[in-house]
Amino acid sequence: MRQPSDGIMIKKICIYLALALWPALCFGQIAPRKIKENFWYKNSVIYNLEVSVFKDSDGDGRGDFNGLIQKLDYLKMLGIDAIWLAPFQPSPGKDDGYDVADFYGVDSKLGTAGDFAEFMHQADKRGIRVIMDLVINHTSDQHPWFVDARSSANAKYRDWYIWSKERPKDWDKGMVFPGVQDRVWTLDAKTGQYYYHRFYNFQPDLNYANPQVVQESQRIIGYWLNQGISGFRLDAVPFIIEIPKSGSDKPKLDFTFLTDIRQFVASRKADAAILGEANVEPKENEQYFGKNGEGIQMMFNFYANQHLFYALATGDLKPFSDALAQTTGIPDASQWAHFLRNHDEIDLGRLTEQQRQKIYKEMGPNSNMQLYKRGIRRRLAPMLKNDIRRLQLAYSLLFSLPGTPVIRYGEEIGMGDDLSLRERLSVRTPMQWNGDRNAGFTDADAPFRPVIVKGEYGTDSVNVDQEFRQPGSLFNRIRALIAMRRSCPEIGLGEYKVLDVGSPNVLAIRYDYQRQTLVMLHNFNDHPASADLQIDGAKVLYDLTEHPQDQKTINGQVKIAMEGYGSKWYRVNQSLP
Repeated sequence: MRQPSDGIMIKKICIYLALALWPALCFGQIAPRKIKENFWYKNSVIYNLEVSVFKDSDGDGRGDFNGLIQKLDYLKMLGIDAIWLAPFQPSPGKDDGYDVADFYGVDSKLGTAGDFAEFMHQADKRGIRVIMDLVINHTSDQHPWFVDARSSANAKYRDWYIWSKERPKDWDKGMVFPGVQDRVWTLDAKTGQYYYHRFYNFQPDLNYANPQVVQESQRIIGYWLNQGISGFRLDAVPFIIEIPKSGSDKPKLDFTFLTDIRQFVASRKADAAILGEANVEPKENEQYFGKNGEGIQMMFNFYANQHLFYALATGDLKPFSDALAQTTGIPDASQWAHFLRNHDEIDLGRLTEQQRQKIYKEMGPNSNMQLYKRGIRRRLAPMLKNDIRRLQLAYSLLFSLPGTPVIRYGEEIGMGDDLSLRERLSVRTPMQWNGDRNAGFTDADAPFRPVIVKGEYGTDSVNVDQEFRQPGSLFNRIRALIAMRRSCPEIGLGEYKVLDVGSPNVLAIRYDYQRQTLVMLHNFNDHPASADLQIDGAKVLYDLTEHPQDQKTINGQVKIAMEGYGSKWYRVNQSLP
């Protein structure tokens, strides 16, 4: 069992009592709605980017914090509320920064600590929060801790990592990247023992059964909160809470760490949020959120995401509707984060083999489009064949799903992928700002990673400048959707349920919050459809998607005509104006 540091024991007890009373005070009979609105992440749009591929300011071919500062007004114009930064700490770069070599620094290739401070200041001036990747499940093998740990069996940091004198029987089970990895235990030639690594062998796992490691993770969190960070995207949550040597395939987990980290974050910054990366079954959600919301505040809804892609590929909505139903009932303080594309592959591992093959056939038929025997390594636009109707449908759905929408850089302009790059780098190419050389990303002759310059998704066809000037472009549609999402707090704050509207191709979701009602309709078929909408007591429907001033007078029920791949957002007024 993990133990907190002595220095925060009294504060920890106080926070624990506060969290224990929190649900009763905030989510019972005493002003539940007002407290719920105080969670900033409930009605926010998060934009994920990597500094190195966003904008280069000094001509060295790599993006940097000063370049990012130059583009903050663009992000403000887009309408986002928070930036999620991919790892920017010093790293050898073998895993695109996720192999951290110093948890307290800024990679010199991206700028200085002063550049980072200025970025935080400029983001704050524009009302944009910043959350960062917290990659504390492992370190780089070049981190000073591991360099020391492998120096001898009695080294100072030896027990900060997980070792075995003999090769465990499950040494080749539980790899995160199957097909690329072939083991999770690797022999260290210097000490003659095996070290544990869920990810690549150059990323040894930290030992969270060691109280010193737990204490150090708190120092890391406290340090970045002091720099103005508003929260963390906690990487690989299930692997942090593994009980060492309890099995590589199905390890035992210690969830007390999540309560501890939530308490520590709250003790340093009351409104800071933790967004967990945990691809788990619905029955496990409560263990991560906490029964009363005392766990991490947010999680990516990977379960719904995988079934969403099945619906987009096949038009079969039933599994997706079921997934939405199975992920209801989370604590009021908790929140799902929904996404279409992220920085990794589209993980389809929780689908059946038959479902997965149907998605492959439609969205990633070639073997070089697939990855890790479970997913697809493409951007959304190529997967949907660059069909603006399908892209509009997908993003309308994203911004209307129950939770916080997260959008990946470049998705707002429909960027493509570079399948010549290894593994997940295919979706990590430089941002395409204009049609000039290197897409306006850099003045260097050779960017550190190639810009997509040819074909349907090349810089001549896909760039910010061009799409900004086209009223019907994907960029302007997404910008409008973000504005519409921010005007509908019911989505982030309200209760929701999936409605039966008499069509197998139309997904209908209803939201209720503070006597306000929203209904979202999406037709997953390329043919027109009709939806029989019934809302007891409803008198007026306001169409938010096309002509917000238009209203439709009804008497509790109405038939809605849907275009192929069409979407509708309605606000319901219970009485005539």
